[in-house]
Amino acid sequence: MIMASIYGNNIKISIFGQSHSEAIGVVMDGIPAGIKIDVQQLQAFLERRAPGRSALASQRMESDVPEFVSGLIDGVTCGAPLCAVMRNTDVRSEDYLKIRDVPRPGHADYTAFVKYNGNNDHRGGGHLSGRLTAPLCIAGGICLQILEQKGIEIGAHIAEIAGVSDEAFHPVNVCSDTLKAVKNKDFPTLCDETGNIMKAVILSAKNDGDSVGGIVACAVIGVPAGLGDPIFDGVENRIANIVFGIPAVRGIEFGNGFASTLLRGSANNDALYAEHGAVKMRSNNHGGILGGMTSGMPLLFRVAVKPTPSIAQAQESVRLRSDGGAGFTADRAEIKVSGRHDPCIVPRVVPCVEAAAAIAILDMMI
Repeated sequence: MIMASIYGNNIKISIFGQSHSEAIGVVMDGIPAGIKIDVQQLQAFLERRAPGRSALASQRMESDVPEFVSGLIDGVTCGAPLCAVMRNTDVRSEDYLKIRDVPRPGHADYTAFVKYNGNNDHRGGGHLSGRLTAPLCIAGGICLQILEQKGIEIGAHIAEIAGVSDEAFHPVNVCSDTLKAVKNKDFPTLCDETGNIMKAVILSAKNDGDSVGGIVACAVIGVPAGLGDPIFDGVENRIANIVFGIPAVRGIEFGNGFASTLLRGSANNDALYAEHGAVKMRSNNHGGILGGMTSGMPLLFRVAVKPTPSIAQAQESVRLRSDGGAGFTADRAEIKVSGRHDPCIVPRVVPCVEAAAAIAILDMMI
């Protein structure tokens, strides 16, 4: 059995490594030659996802500085596959010794054990860990820069944490300045006051040895109409495919999403009008996508992020034991997860969602 870690049709990205392996990284194949990559800008983007930068995040201290081993010469792509590596320097594998045979509730420990016959790397979740979103962000950060050169901008913010809701992006007139401003915040909400309330909720859960989840909202502006294909290769399909590669994601909706089921067609439809010879729409309930193709309106989607499954409270589990043959048996066990974990992963998911969207859109444009 192998782990599928490749995405893309025209730009292919392959993510490798494990949470506690010597290194993690990404290979990007299909990036054209001659593109200038701002390495400092990329590093600033990676810092938004990196652990150990806040009391609200895991205290694992990783520098998360990518080492480019191919594909980049003096900051310019040369057409060869672009490979970047990040060293894992602050691992504590001993934290996982005592729970090697006890699956953590909410994690993929049990399903991976079954699929890979117990040969999976259990330390920190191995290849299934959120740690692997770091190389995703390397690839996404590069794609974001290429898209910016084409006049396309992507930004996201925390829309909700544990029922506390932030302001929303304007559905029709998403402002470039708004996207830039929220990226420069330590806690990416549109409303700072709401952000402070969310922080208090997260710290309360942390003090209880628990965790909370939330919603990330993403906007893409500058995408021309007609990008994407119907049926199985629609824009929603391609974005959803890679967004679900972020381990904590449990759902995605575009535009009005599930709320559209509460409306009549007369209210949900977006009226078209002409302005200076261009086609525009009065509203944007469709989220910028119709029939799998972009409409020219802002592309809007929201991502549901589950509470971090690693919590300090005691939980019911099982201890897996070999039955002497090809299978295994299970006995009752209790588990209390120690180590360094985020009480809420939502803030660090924000740049991951931007990265995923950038990869999907650039892949379709190429």
